[in-house]
Amino acid sequence: MGAVTDDEVIRKRLLIDGDGAGDDRRINVLLKSFTKWCNSPGTPDEGFTQYQRMMGILAQCEFSMGKTLMVYDMNLREMENYEKIYTNIEQNITSAHDKIAECKKEIQRAKRIRKNRQEYDALAKVIQQHPDRHETLKQLEALDKELQQLSHIKENVDAKMMRNRTMTRTSRGAQHRMVNEPGEILTDLN
Repeated sequence: MGAVTDDEVIRKRLLIDGDGAGDDRRINVLLKSFTKWCNSPGTPDEGFTQYQRMMGILAQCEFSMGKTLMVYDMNLREMENYEKIYTNIEQNITSAHDKIAECKKEIQRAKRIRKNRQEYDALAKVIQQHPDRHETLKQLEALDKELQQLSHIKENVDAKMMRNRTMTRTSRGAQHRMVNEPGEILTDLN
């Protein structure tokens, strides 16, 4: 239990002491020296020497206090600096997230454009396989003329066939009559 108590005392001394420069010990020594100096009936030279020692310890304590205040001020400035850096980093992170979101939108737009281009190219290939309207109209006109010519030829052929049929019927009818009625034809001829 005694060791724990010593550890606690050492820990408290270190916490009070700060950076370990022994400031609390110096203050205690200064107080003891001051009390001793006030209560000691010594010679003026001894008192002056003791006074000089106390002033040296006091100067060390003031120097240590000034140093501690400067470190404290420096730490405050560093905290402000770190806050600025932290804020700057947060802004950069937010900006990066915004840029990432913008890039994602840009990628989606690029994908959509690429898909549309591919569809357009496929449609253009299909369209290229077919002739254009001007050529198609020329072909239709040529086919229409050819159809009219063929229709005219058909009419001529139909008319000739009709004439040939009529002539064939007439000649068959005449032939049939000649075969069936040979005497009548001869009489008709005379």
